[in-house]
Amino acid sequence: MEQTDPGGNPLVEFLSDKLLPLFSVLGPYRWIQAVAIVLLSWLLALVIDRVLSRVIGRWTARTKNTFDDNLIEILHRPLRLAVILIGLGVATLWLKMPATPTFATLAILKTIAIAVWLQFSMKFARMLIGYLSNKEHSFNIVQPRTRPLLINLAVMALAAIGIYMILLAWNINVTAWLASAGIVGLALSFAAKDTLANLFAGMSILADAPYKIGDFIILESGERGEVTHIGMRSTRLLTRDDVEVTIPNGVMGNSKIINESGGPHEKHRIRVAVSAAYGCDIDLVRKVLMDTARDCSDLCRKPEARVRFRRFGPSGLEFELLGWVEQPVLRGRVLDELHEQIYKQFIKHKIEIPFAKQDLYIKELPDRKSD
Repeated sequence: MEQTDPGGNPLVEFLSDKLLPLFSVLGPYRWIQAVAIVLLSWLLALVIDRVLSRVIGRWTARTKNTFDDNLIEILHRPLRLAVILIGLGVATLWLKMPATPTFATLAILKTIAIAVWLQFSMKFARMLIGYLSNKEHSFNIVQPRTRPLLINLAVMALAAIGIYMILLAWNINVTAWLASAGIVGLALSFAAKDTLANLFAGMSILADAPYKIGDFIILESGERGEVTHIGMRSTRLLTRDDVEVTIPNGVMGNSKIINESGGPHEKHRIRVAVSAAYGCDIDLVRKVLMDTARDCSDLCRKPEARVRFRRFGPSGLEFELLGWVEQPVLRGRVLDELHEQIYKQFIKHKIEIPFAKQDLYIKELPDRKSD
């Protein structure tokens, strides 16, 4: 660790060179003068804090949003400590101690200042991203679903900057550290390539949002369930059997996913295929199916259910009842109710449901010759 001129800070040097001669009226005792400098900085910090609270705080209270109020609230502590730390730094230079203790004292003060402002920066980043994500017509990338990702990236970037500035405050050569970090990062990237693939896939899912928490999705492998968690490494589904399935984000990012809750609304379309025997009254079949749909309270009224005559099947006339339910989770229960009621109504109205059958015609029997 190389020691250099203990000044280093232009603001501290300016105050030391230009303003500190005013304290010569306190006599030749530099310790007394240094204490006076610290006390003055403390009083100045109180004045600035009071102005921030009463003058600027009253002005921000008149605005419609709460962003500026929250900013003033988190700005009190770092601003007050910054003024006091500057006073301590000026007092340290005024004491004219040997180079080593002066350097160490200033480095400690700089480290404290960096830590305080780093904490403020992280709070401000969280607050700003949260404000932008809740504001309509803001940046497309800043949305509620991408908020955790952006906050984590901002915190990591600020932490890296803070560590770099602390190293500079202690005059530590960061070139070797960066080279070592690059080699270590390259080795870790090969050793944890699957983890990194899941991590970047998770970031892509959060940013692109092919699905969100609460959606019902069907995977390419056949699993169907509700999305309960989207993490940086994996996505969790809760199936209709209350079984939790965890899928790595690397798999999710490279698979075909059917989002049943996607589209302009969350409603889900269900289809009930039914056959009627040849010779049945088509109008009666349509009426029975539509009446059954109207009697089902779980089917949406808008859009209205409908009946389609699909084709002439090998065993009967094939119809399909189409309807909508509010959520995909209702599909199984509504299908069960419709199947039951359709069967009962077909029996009641004597509509035959055909089944696969074959007629065998024997054209000619072979002659039997007696032995």
